[in-house]
Amino acid sequence: MRPVLTRLAAATLSLLALGANAQELLIRNATVHTAGAQGTLQNADVLVSGGTIRAVGTGLSAPANAQVVDAQGRALTPTLFGGITEIGLEEVSGEKATVDESLTLGASTKEMTVRPEFDVTLAYNPASVLIPVTRIEGIGWTLLGADSGSGGSIVAGQGGVVRLDGSADPVGPRELFIKLGSDAAGLTGNSRAAQWMILDQLIDEVRGRIAPDSHAALLTPAGRAALAKYLGGGSRVVVSVHRAADIRQLLRWSARHNVRIAIAGGAEAWQLAPQLAQAKVPVFVDPLSNLPGDFDRIGSTMENAARLRAAGVQVGFTQSGDASHNARKVRQLAGNAVAAGLPWADGLAGLTRVPAEAFGVADRFGSIAPGKRADLVLWSGDPLEVSSVALQVWMDGRAIPMRSRQTELRDRYLSPAPAAESSGGLPRAYTVPAAR
Repeated sequence: MRPVLTRLAAATLSLLALGANAQELLIRNATVHTAGAQGTLQNADVLVSGGTIRAVGTGLSAPANAQVVDAQGRALTPTLFGGITEIGLEEVSGEKATVDESLTLGASTKEMTVRPEFDVTLAYNPASVLIPVTRIEGIGWTLLGADSGSGGSIVAGQGGVVRLDGSADPVGPRELFIKLGSDAAGLTGNSRAAQWMILDQLIDEVRGRIAPDSHAALLTPAGRAALAKYLGGGSRVVVSVHRAADIRQLLRWSARHNVRIAIAGGAEAWQLAPQLAQAKVPVFVDPLSNLPGDFDRIGSTMENAARLRAAGVQVGFTQSGDASHNARKVRQLAGNAVAAGLPWADGLAGLTRVPAEAFGVADRFGSIAPGKRADLVLWSGDPLEVSSVALQVWMDGRAIPMRSRQTELRDRYLSPAPAAESSGGLPRAYTVPAAR
């Protein structure tokens, strides 16, 4: 199936005659899923100028120098959110020298220092081979997450949104990452109750109730300044947590200290859906989490996303496991949530508008609307179907080359063996591909 779809994409793009550097662009006759107030528009046009969406409607006129693309009724969406990942922070997960998302300091509770000032975006590599692999699947941006690791703190550090266009710097505000529950109990004396004790102490330090030079202090001066930005309704704190009882305590803690939170994981979040909706807490779920893998996930269900959304919770998606190397699978997660009862429009919103709003970048991308960046994807079919592929991705109105390390290896080894191989020469693995 994949080679057939690849040939279809190549043939379609040949007909479209796309210019890789064009920023003046008119996409005609598309099914435009705006992920915004306009909803889905049939047989609609999107006009791009200077890398920005200028108009969305029907019968739009193209400037004289614009590339015109006939979408032939195919789906057009904003570029998708890849979830909370370590793309650009991790190249080979088994090679420590290429992994930069966690900080390990003191190994014992006595030595423990909490470093919320740790910012993983400083290690981001825009030349990572994972970026084009992810981008040609329609993923245009991701949230770089800090991880607690095995010897860090429940306060893992800060991350931020990066666009997968090769730019070096993150966009939008920083987010703080905290891990709670049994997954982090080993970092707090093997007690989840101690996690709230530590978090409350950190608040006391920031607010001056514990002196900076106290022998019990856990924060550096830079750490106090960094953490202060997340109190009083400031930047967002992303909390990895699953058990309903822990989520209940989290809601109480965030209300007490006026902390804006988002939940990552939330396997049992559906049990507190009304409370989460009232508190306006977005939840980023893994819809494939449907088995009681541990005591924090006994209430897991594939209907988690649908139940949360029915109660009014804003639902996004992120995946467990190797999210960096498999970010393209986030579409499958959204599709499975739709199959389990989530409305289709909410499935797409969970990959576009919802994370953009949650992480402070909705003024720039996450929907198709005038004034937004022209980060767009044209699909061969339904973008939430795994059989569909991205035919073309545009970033700032520029057509991205639909090639990656994976496609180049595929093309190299699927090509017919050269004559030298059959006559006893070097095998094709050692030949130099012809110049493109």
